[in-house]
Amino acid sequence: MGISLSMDNQFMVKIKTVATELPPYTRTTKEIIPYVKAWMSGQEERFQRKVLKIIGNAQIDRRYSIIDADDMFVRRTFEEKNELYVRGTLPLAENALRKALKKADWSAKDLDYIITVSCTGFMIPSVDAYLINSVGMRQDIVRLPVTKMGCAAGVSGLIYAKNFLKANPGKRAAVIAVESPMSTFQQEDFSMVNIVSAAIFGDGAACVLLSSNEKDEGPRIVNEDMYHFFDATHMMGFALKNSGLHMVLDPSVPETIAEHFPRIIHPFLEKSNTSIEEVDHLVFHPGGKKIVQTIEELFGVLGKNIDDTKEVLRSYGNMSSATVLYVLERFLNKDIPSGEKGLMLSFGPGFSAQKILLEW
Repeated sequence: MGISLSMDNQFMVKIKTVATELPPYTRTTKEIIPYVKAWMSGQEERFQRKVLKIIGNAQIDRRYSIIDADDMFVRRTFEEKNELYVRGTLPLAENALRKALKKADWSAKDLDYIITVSCTGFMIPSVDAYLINSVGMRQDIVRLPVTKMGCAAGVSGLIYAKNFLKANPGKRAAVIAVESPMSTFQQEDFSMVNIVSAAIFGDGAACVLLSSNEKDEGPRIVNEDMYHFFDATHMMGFALKNSGLHMVLDPSVPETIAEHFPRIIHPFLEKSNTSIEEVDHLVFHPGGKKIVQTIEELFGVLGKNIDDTKEVLRSYGNMSSATVLYVLERFLNKDIPSGEKGLMLSFGPGFSAQKILLEW
């Protein structure tokens, strides 16, 4: 039985607003090339040409980082890398949350639930514990830190928030995604996985405010779903080594996504009493150039586009869990007619696809 789009307003979970925050350091891809050349100076010429081609063809014009390019290629221990992550991500998360609260005209004490998602470093206590103090939330706020879910976690956080709010009408929640893939860069690793990771990733944070309070407006979360690929734990993730978090990224990811796509999308929309033809907006996570191309090939024949996804990738790179929320922000800034639907989608370690159906 599908979910009715005409649920009583008090049981609806709505997205109130989205705010994003970028780190202080930024360079264009052209500006990064001299640094990369210096880093590769001891490698054979053919390898260097291949690396520069990968970076040049990544379809990313600029990226942001908590680490300046002058310091990016300095060798660091795992402890030093993680300390950079902690120092750099805390202010990003706080600024994103403060901006979102200001946009919504909420106070920090209006929040009943806080979810923080991040996978690019370690903090115990987690980010949310610090935010409770720095922003001044209530002492009885419910907190949930989410890690180890990679790029999918932006959507994961929204799913968890939706389930909490649906069970607790009249409440409000914040989901904050903050990531620094750049602090996981391996300065002594010249493998293709490390190269590709450096070519596509950047740092950033985003905050989404959600509500089951009937006074709050915004697109409604109609349905949500997770799809798990069997026997695919090798496809994506991090390997924990003495020098830090080493990216795991199997070359078969785009091909595997394409193979599973009909099972990922169509049954979910059928359960929601709709179809892909009735979806007006695609709010997709931009994993990288190849995944974008794969999705374009699958949806182009239906007359759908992922222009906003491509623009976020071009402007910021892949910021892991935060990226899909940057795409969502672009749609919330548009004047979208009532009744139109949007499909959120992201992929992450496991391997898994996570989806949300929105209605304006």
